[in-house]
Amino acid sequence: MRSIGEMARDSGLGVSALRFYDRAGVLVPARVDPVSGYRWYAPGQLGEARLLARLRRAGMPLADVRLVLAGWSGADTDLVRGLLEAHLRRLERDLADARGAFSAVREMLDQRESPMTVPARTDAVRLSVPAGGLRAALDAVRFAVGRDPELPMLTGVLFDAEGGEGGEGGGLRVVATDRYRMAVARTAAAGHEGPRAQVLVPAPLVDAMRALLSGDETVHLGVEGDRVTLWAGDSQAAGERLAHDFPDYRRLVRLPAGRRAEVDVAAFREALADGPVRAGEAGEEAGGAQELSVLHVTDDGAVTVCGEGDEEGDVVAVDRGFLLDALAAAGRDRLLLEFGAHTAPLAVRRTDDEDTFSLLMPVRLDG
Repeated sequence: MRSIGEMARDSGLGVSALRFYDRAGVLVPARVDPVSGYRWYAPGQLGEARLLARLRRAGMPLADVRLVLAGWSGADTDLVRGLLEAHLRRLERDLADARGAFSAVREMLDQRESPMTVPARTDAVRLSVPAGGLRAALDAVRFAVGRDPELPMLTGVLFDAEGGEGGEGGGLRVVATDRYRMAVARTAAAGHEGPRAQVLVPAPLVDAMRALLSGDETVHLGVEGDRVTLWAGDSQAAGERLAHDFPDYRRLVRLPAGRRAEVDVAAFREALADGPVRAGEAGEEAGGAQELSVLHVTDDGAVTVCGEGDEEGDVVAVDRGFLLDALAAAGRDRLLLEFGAHTAPLAVRRTDDEDTFSLLMPVRLDG
């Protein structure tokens, strides 16, 4: 017999996914301890679990997965082959539709200027920034930097310098996103009198800059051509900017106002850590199978973590690890969670700073 942890390790399905498939009646353990509720799986169930993992990875609907597993256990090869071929035909139709849609989008893209933000590479920029402000801003966004080598434009932090008259009144925004989450922060800056200037700084250089920001003095940020430099006293961190376009974050963060609920961060983190989780699916960078927290705002403004079957009204499901990261990066004892529609991002905001926030994309609940 395999424990649920051993089955998760050997099958490629997460523990939360195995619990979900048990509750859904798709892969029921051979024995459940009546006292502890611990699940145990028979040796023959490992093959079914691996098959289940592959079918879900291929995007097969749960209703069809049930039938495939039933046919598999009953040696009904005709049923299994028929379901696999039907799903493959669906995938091929969907791929053909997607190719057609992408072809149309490319034609539209050719007819207009790219909406991506492309910083001018010839203008020199020099900013003076409080070390403490830049340190706090980088700490608030670093967790959201992407790591997918297929999307190099997301593997850095965008530095967006706002111009100010006479070198005063401007600011510096820093932005990071990996598609599943986005973080934005702002700090005061002086010295840049021209139009908005943007530079995409690679993550290793961002970390080198952050290491120099230990004090509260004023530091200086310079961009000349493709080279980015931060001077902090007698030390400096310098390197090449990323030669990629960063998405227009200003468009992405324009969201309809949602319902806000204030949370005590320590208590909410404890509720997330100890509360129920659900299984969900996301892209490879987000880890494939995910542990999700399903959140609901009660009529009196409290945020609850829902178990399966406990949902009342509108709920939003987000990656629990991503949410814990966002709470830690916000750096406050109390925060505002802003809920829109269940398909809209969940916003994590400071109570005292509207310019620093993060957005977490909702995740489809499995099944």
